[in-house]
Amino acid sequence: MSEYQYFNLDIAGGVATVTMDLPPLNVMDNPMMAEFNTLLDGLVADDNLSAIVIAAEGKAFSAGVDVSDHTEDKVRDMIERFHGIFRRLAATDAITIAAVQGAALGGGCELACFCDVVLASDRAKFGQPEVHVGVFPPVAAAILPWRVGLGKAIELVSLGATISATEAYRIGLVNQLFPADEFNDKVTAYIDSIRGLSRPVVRMAKQATMVGMRAETLKRLEEAEKIYLDELMQLHDAHEGIAAFMEKRSPEWSHA
Repeated sequence: MSEYQYFNLDIAGGVATVTMDLPPLNVMDNPMMAEFNTLLDGLVADDNLSAIVIAAEGKAFSAGVDVSDHTEDKVRDMIERFHGIFRRLAATDAITIAAVQGAALGGGCELACFCDVVLASDRAKFGQPEVHVGVFPPVAAAILPWRVGLGKAIELVSLGATISATEAYRIGLVNQLFPADEFNDKVTAYIDSIRGLSRPVVRMAKQATMVGMRAETLKRLEEAEKIYLDELMQLHDAHEGIAAFMEKRSPEWSHA
């Protein structure tokens, strides 16, 4: 029996595979994110890992953070826990890999695109629909301009676009695109190729590649987080969008 409620953890040959196990959509709420942070604390401290793979059970990689945790009374705790995941991922010298078999939306897309490498099924899709409920994704705002360029980042973050895995591969968000019926085998082969490399060399190579980028990424995240909490959360439209989503109605924007 797994020691975790929301995840399955397997460590073999210097690779840790973390599988989200809250199907069908792997929506992340505060308890799940707290457990994720605890799990990552152990992995970040493990210098014997070449890679950390984040995968998922169910039809979706993750549909993001539970919208009910975006309300005024919960949002600061939610941001602290959710962004804690990324601060931990940024701290490891192991290669972080997202294995995306289905939809990666909202916080699920942020989790995927923050990883060093994204492996995707050709049936996957990626999107940041937060603006449609009156908010924006701070992690995506911090990282996507580097991954896909400013123009595509604006379409995803500011306009709430959702794109196919094929398009995500074309713009550089996805590293490797695999046929859905071969996805598991292809991911296994990719991971096995990492196991054949020297672990300390892999970690040092990533360390060298990331010189200066970790601090800059965390600085950008802090700035985006500040805009989200101190400015966005003062807007009527942010609270109206969340309320409308939860009440299953169209939002009434004050600045439409």
